[in-house]
Amino acid sequence: MSATPPLASRPPRSAARIFPALRLLAALASLPVVEAQPASSASSRGTASPLGSWIIAPTRVVWTSPAGASHAANLLGANPNQALLKNPRPPCVLAPAANGASGGAILLDFGKEISGYVELITTMTKEKDPPLVRIRFGESVAEAMAELGGEANAQNDHALRDQTVRLPWLGKLTVGPSGFRFVRIDNLDPKLPVSLAEVHAVLQLRDVPQVGSFRCDDERLNRIWQVGAYTVHLNMQDYLWDGVKRDRLVWIGDMHPEVATINAVFGFNDVVPRSLDLTREVTPATEWMNGISSYSMWWVLIHEQWWLHHGNRDYLAAQKTYLQALLKRLAALVGPDGRERINGTRFLDWPSSPNKEGVTAGLQALLVMTLESGARLLTELDDTSTAGLCTEAATRGRRVVPDVNGSKSGAALLALAGMRDAKQTAREVLQVGGPANISTFYGYYVLRALAQAGEVDTALDFISRYWGAMLDLGATTFWEDFDLAWTDNAARIDELVPPGKKDVHGGYGAYCYIGFRHSLCHGWASGPTAWLSETVLGVTPLEPGCKRVRIVPQLGRLTWAEGTYPTPRGPIKVRHERRADGTVHSEISAPAGIAVVRS
Repeated sequence: MSATPPLASRPPRSAARIFPALRLLAALASLPVVEAQPASSASSRGTASPLGSWIIAPTRVVWTSPAGASHAANLLGANPNQALLKNPRPPCVLAPAANGASGGAILLDFGKEISGYVELITTMTKEKDPPLVRIRFGESVAEAMAELGGEANAQNDHALRDQTVRLPWLGKLTVGPSGFRFVRIDNLDPKLPVSLAEVHAVLQLRDVPQVGSFRCDDERLNRIWQVGAYTVHLNMQDYLWDGVKRDRLVWIGDMHPEVATINAVFGFNDVVPRSLDLTREVTPATEWMNGISSYSMWWVLIHEQWWLHHGNRDYLAAQKTYLQALLKRLAALVGPDGRERINGTRFLDWPSSPNKEGVTAGLQALLVMTLESGARLLTELDDTSTAGLCTEAATRGRRVVPDVNGSKSGAALLALAGMRDAKQTAREVLQVGGPANISTFYGYYVLRALAQAGEVDTALDFISRYWGAMLDLGATTFWEDFDLAWTDNAARIDELVPPGKKDVHGGYGAYCYIGFRHSLCHGWASGPTAWLSETVLGVTPLEPGCKRVRIVPQLGRLTWAEGTYPTPRGPIKVRHERRADGTVHSEISAPAGIAVVRS
């Protein structure tokens, strides 16, 4: 990777707005940031946190076709982002696709997963006719090289990642948006060469500061924390998305770990209430959010999560009517015998889907947790009648503890609901086979359940082995799904798949994410970031708006950990260090107005 060049000599218009996001990029790794271009994002729903734009230069040429791409290295590093009458260095020229042969082509690596566009700047040429080129985006090298369809299942869903365009003469063309790290450019024109002065990416993300932080004596965990933060940050667009390539949608259930990460990294951000409200407005309480029963439950749980962190009673009060209708419906789904009778799509996470018993166990726990959460929220909103209905139904539901049939997702929810002994659950289910049979989504709840059982070292091991394995394969964001078995003889995603190696992107996946349709940047996979801040740093809000916060670190095998945790009154700063006698010494600095509980 090339060294990071300085920002363009023209000063950015708002350094205070620009540099927070640049610091996040720098924390991940050096990226050639050529120019900062802040942009605002607003809608009829009110002004949002601004979407910033950054010009990112390619870091390396991964591949050129046999037909050639002369001077390809001149596309690397800083360029002026402007068509010029005279270029300071020779352009990259892709030969025409003459006589039925393939034309020149090039594959570029931008160093990190990006949400945004690619821009191509052309030179002055003798012929002014616009040449025809094909642009392919890829979250992996293999995806950028793939044809649409086939067994590998490359698609254009949600964002066009494979399209044919014509380039202007001595000008600029912007192509996208999509989620990508790699871009392949093919000259399809039978007569004309393609003369490229520049190719760069345009990164778009909310220009907000990273208030939270985490560091410990394990650099692999530090890296995982940052990658989880970046994964969610990329998905904080107009709304909170699941993925920047595919699933550029608001999925409420998937938001729960994403919101936990936002709380731990960014603090308040309007992308969360905007997304919660959007889904509420398009979903009558008689229907399930996103068509999935559990997702309406997660909507309630996210609201309590948001209320405890930010304490905006007016916002909570605005949910009262919908909460009342939804919770009455949910309470009616607890039968007289205490068993849940949830209708519609019954879903926890994709890998759990074939295990019907495990799904039933998880839904039983989730329904109990939702009703108890709803009771607390409605008590705050002075509706003791509906709150009592929720409490009574939850009490009935607690009497039924279904068998999990080995499901780690279902078992984790039962433990978190307090319906199954956490230590027994860890021993008999969660620790069996190590991090096998967990998902990037519900892995967050497995980690929380392990911590509840006192198995912090097991959780740290799961994070390092499971999420860390994605980094070992070249990931710069965390994936929609992952299985450790995929690592067997697998090629890295940032290289051409060598003969005899397996394509970990195009060769795996299931359900809706087969092959290249699989998203390699999915916000629900960020759980370790939230968990490390919540559990290792030990920060738990006890009263709305973080007026009272418990700080009880669980270091496990770590010798020290430090960081910051956002609150409405400013960040809490902590450092925990294990002494020689095994006790932990903590230094805590909390803003005025926040009471810290140490046990």
